[in-house]
Amino acid sequence: MSPVLSASSSTSERLSAGALRRDGPRRLRLATRSSPLALWQAAAVGRLLAQAHPGLVTEAVPITTDGDRLATVPLAEIGGKGVFVSALQAAVLEGRAEAAVHSAKDLPSQTPEGLCLAAVPRRSEVRDALVGARLADLAEGAVVATGSARRRVQLADRRPDLRFADLRGNIDTRLAKASDFDAAVMALVALERLNRRPAVLEALNVELMVPQVGQGALAVECRAEDHALRRCLAAIEDPPSRRCVDAERVFLAALGGDCTVPAGAHANLVGEAVVLRGVLAPAAGAPLRRAVVRTGDGTQAGRELAELLLGSSAVQPPAVRAGNA
Repeated sequence: MSPVLSASSSTSERLSAGALRRDGPRRLRLATRSSPLALWQAAAVGRLLAQAHPGLVTEAVPITTDGDRLATVPLAEIGGKGVFVSALQAAVLEGRAEAAVHSAKDLPSQTPEGLCLAAVPRRSEVRDALVGARLADLAEGAVVATGSARRRVQLADRRPDLRFADLRGNIDTRLAKASDFDAAVMALVALERLNRRPAVLEALNVELMVPQVGQGALAVECRAEDHALRRCLAAIEDPPSRRCVDAERVFLAALGGDCTVPAGAHANLVGEAVVLRGVLAPAAGAPLRRAVVRTGDGTQAGRELAELLLGSSAVQPPAVRAGNA
């Protein structure tokens, strides 16, 4: 039986019309990957929905994706980031779940026909972390484990002497294997959500290690035609987080890429302006390009950043002082 994520026995409390079957159990099924982190994230979304709609019960529908089954194969060889979300999206389209909960960083830049990105809750920690050693303490020629091309090119830009090894699997698998290397890179938010506390950990600031598009954010998809459910899910939307994630996704779409592209972006709000920082390695062995844009429109910011980084004369612009989104 799928785990119930949140519940209330009261039938008098108001529910969002159309979000649940009127003649059946008042449940909202959430498709999710089956890893501990993914189940934590689905439970978090369930709690948010229960707070927004007292009486609503959410039920996890765990699904093992191709990306989970082929955990030792590099992502570039099995289809990129879409391998983590396509099975969840199919479950929604086929009616086996009403909505799907994703790590926003796993989403390809284009949403499949028939679905919509209905909610982005408040974003959490966006930074990557070095586990096992501090960057300055790594010996020359040290081996750092990460399966991410984005992480590799940025670390190599700072430390050309470093060597790299592949590392995939869920967060506990990565932690267990980290001791086989001099250090490993992981998303700090994954460690925090699962309360994992490595003995040696260095959070890498976004100027050094620009995060993956959408990192630290959750994304909830549902069928585009289910307008009642979209209204229900909109209650857990955090507009500042959504604005930042949308700007980053515009950037990714403009590159025509997914997580196999050595690129990253992080959006931040300063007043009403979107400050979007990005990084791109346009070709193997080519110099790493970095840029920052600031504008009032997130879509414009994403497109401008992509143009800057794809241009043959892309340069590092003056630093922009950015607050927290």
